[in-house]
Amino acid sequence: MSTPTEAVRMNSMAYNEEYRRLHEAHTQYATELEYLEAKPFLTEEEQLEEVRLKKLKLRLKDQMAALAKRTGTAA
Repeated sequence: MSTPTEAVRMNSMAYNEEYRRLHEAHTQYATELEYLEAKPFLTEEEQLEEVRLKKLKLRLKDQMAALAKRTGTAA
């Protein structure tokens, strides 16, 4: 059984190409972060990349929420 939030996400992905594109990018950033977070030690460059990816991922999450609200699919 899906939660209302999951239902909104699935509906948005099914009917909105922009939302789907944002979600795919968000998932890619999450995958890249998982790779970095699995490392026992991060170089300075990797630490900066981790911060950058977290900011990008958060921005995409905010854009997806705003798009869902704007299109009337928000719960």
